[in-house]
Amino acid sequence: MRAIASTHPVACRADGVALADGLTRDALRLAMQQLSEAEVREGPGMAAALCHALTEAARALAGLHAYSPAESYLAEALRWAGVMGGPDLRADLQCALAEVASNAADQAQLHCEHGERGVACTGARDRARDHAFEAARLAGQATDPHWEVKLLLRASDVLDRCGDHADAVLMQQRALVLMGFYNPDLPADGRGLPVGAADTLHLSAPAALM
Repeated sequence: MRAIASTHPVACRADGVALADGLTRDALRLAMQQLSEAEVREGPGMAAALCHALTEAARALAGLHAYSPAESYLAEALRWAGVMGGPDLRADLQCALAEVASNAADQAQLHCEHGERGVACTGARDRARDHAFEAARLAGQATDPHWEVKLLLRASDVLDRCGDHADAVLMQQRALVLMGFYNPDLPADGRGLPVGAADTLHLSAPAALM
């Protein structure tokens, strides 16, 4: 299996705007160089090298708001993660895919024509939801409970951005149980969370990968 080459021109953003030079473009050039080196690597470390290089390329593209090719590279990284086995990395990549798809939906809402906007935005949000739910499912198989909490909070954040507030709260509650903060007998705030839990989540939630 070889890493796919995106059909989107790297020099253009998803909305057609030329990408600026600077640190973000330099990061993209470096990531593409690492990907080229990983593609010719042989041996047992090939899958890990490709997965890492594809993820870094996706991170650089997402930093330039080129979300469609970023999704493509992350999807390929996810396939290589499947070759390596284990749920932790796959859950992390599912979260990243959810975050990028959610960003793509926001971008479509801002830049697409009215008729195209609904189709592009809805499709991206549907993908974001699917990836978030899969990330939460895989989080339950994580080997580290602290990692599971981070995955759940990332997935919850995406669902909240997509308007799925009830499911987002359920994932937050799962995270709070793991953190030892959730007690269903405590009074709840307006979102169904125990009073004071929102502050805890705000301090504990990790930054989005993308």
